[in-house]
Amino acid sequence: MTEVSMFIPCTADLLMPEIGEAVYHLLRILGKTPVYHEEQTCCGQPAISAGYRQPAREAAKHFISVFEKDAVIVCPSGSCIYTLRYDYPRLLQDEPEWLERAASVAARTYELSQYVVDILKVTDIGSQFEGKAAFHESCKNLRGLGISEQPKQMIQGVRGTELVPLNSAEVCCGFGGEFSFNFPNISEAMVKAKTRNFIDSGADVLIISEPGCLLNIAGYLKRHHPDRKAVHLANFLVDSQQGGPA
Repeated sequence: MTEVSMFIPCTADLLMPEIGEAVYHLLRILGKTPVYHEEQTCCGQPAISAGYRQPAREAAKHFISVFEKDAVIVCPSGSCIYTLRYDYPRLLQDEPEWLERAASVAARTYELSQYVVDILKVTDIGSQFEGKAAFHESCKNLRGLGISEQPKQMIQGVRGTELVPLNSAEVCCGFGGEFSFNFPNISEAMVKAKTRNFIDSGADVLIISEPGCLLNIAGYLKRHHPDRKAVHLANFLVDSQQGGPA
């Protein structure tokens, strides 16, 4: 089987390891051999957002060194992919050798749904969920990478699932990394509106393909609406897989 390297973002690795496990099982279902480099660390996105360019450069170089021998790298976080494709060239613009190496790795790195739908041409992995699902459009996926239809095609490929409209699906949930810490009142108002739209949609589950957004929305739901559920796309697909994870 073809090896596929998994880049698991910090939020998933430290706070929601079930996302990484779901990515592993999903790749197995797709007939791939998942590879996980234990030496992988943060891509540098938080340091970039906070303006710490030198630590960000060090993180970028470490990422490149860890993954540059892999033929395909898949990540369940569009914001990390955005960092690799668009922030690394700015960080490394004065170091031509590293800039070239960064571009080479970026060309082989994909957001999860992008890899499955656009590269493997798969939308149905044999999953089944009898109910309604809504989908939240994450900012970096939608505006940064142009990824929107791919995850929705995978949701629609789950038998028995009705994908229902989510009002203001494209509006930010209020996470935004440091934004939620620097402006907590604004952030809470935004995530409150997002969860209200989810509840009003009548969906049984809110599906999200960005761990940061999931952390924010699922946390709010747990505090205020514990009977409502938000999950990462990978977990939704694997948990509803007929016969369970491979």
